[in-house]
Amino acid sequence: MREVTLPSFTVRTPASSANLGPGFDSLGLSLPLFTSVTVTPQTVTEVVPLGPELAGTPADERNYVYRAMLLAAGRAGRELPPARVEIRTEIPLARGLGSSAAALVAGLVAGNELLGRPLSDAEVLDLAAREEGHPDNVAPALLGGIVVATLDKRGTHHVRLEPPPHLGVTVLIPDFELSTHGARAVLPGEYSRADAVHALSHAALLAAALAQGRLDLLPHAMQDRLHQSWRAPLVPGLSDILEGATGHGALGAALSGAGPTVLCFHDAREETAKLHAFLREVMEGHGLTGRMLDLPIETGGTVVRRGG
Repeated sequence: MREVTLPSFTVRTPASSANLGPGFDSLGLSLPLFTSVTVTPQTVTEVVPLGPELAGTPADERNYVYRAMLLAAGRAGRELPPARVEIRTEIPLARGLGSSAAALVAGLVAGNELLGRPLSDAEVLDLAAREEGHPDNVAPALLGGIVVATLDKRGTHHVRLEPPPHLGVTVLIPDFELSTHGARAVLPGEYSRADAVHALSHAALLAAALAQGRLDLLPHAMQDRLHQSWRAPLVPGLSDILEGATGHGALGAALSGAGPTVLCFHDAREETAKLHAFLREVMEGHGLTGRMLDLPIETGGTVVRRGG
């Protein structure tokens, strides 16, 4: 009997920005920076991180992407076949752009694909959300666009929104890392009723504004009391940007995920030079370096391409 060799395939998963101000652990969007995982079935397992962003990451079965592949196999009750797993990423690590969520989702989808897709998309999303502990990065990484999602004992529930026309994103990515664990450690254990009501009302307004394309409401809807003020000491210049960005062409500003990247919404029909100059001035005033990118919201989510 002739041995059948499965073809190689590549999984491509985008970056994500979560919270968007008041949408703590529940609201995120997808950005066109990608983690790619190329899987080639063979007789032994190899894990090969490629490129400068992944320098120093494990080149064996301890790698987070490969552990995610094993997680998919475990959920499916199957053994993962051996393969060569090549990993590349454009997403800067520990910057608040969902690098770990992209690695997790790409690994889960790759493992599921290698096994012949025993898991549904809903099962992959729920598995990813439970592994992360919240769905706000993994949902847009898997589905693309803007996603409102919750996680409870009954499952992961979501609504995916198409981005409003003309909504663009500027990200300021500082040249220093900030761990999610460290950023969560500074948050209080309890909040006042006033802060809870503020969070609920502004998160609801933000979701409704994005759903209806009400860009005029974004400066008001993106106000937050749950996490940004507590994390501001970890991100020099964050308070200046949150207070001043709308006066320099932004539709709203927020800490991206746990930071230190800062996200600003803008009208893509308008120039961003004034906003860039403001962000650069803030960064230089705090002795920081970094880069700025104007990006669309990525709508494709995670895709699988056969043939490597």
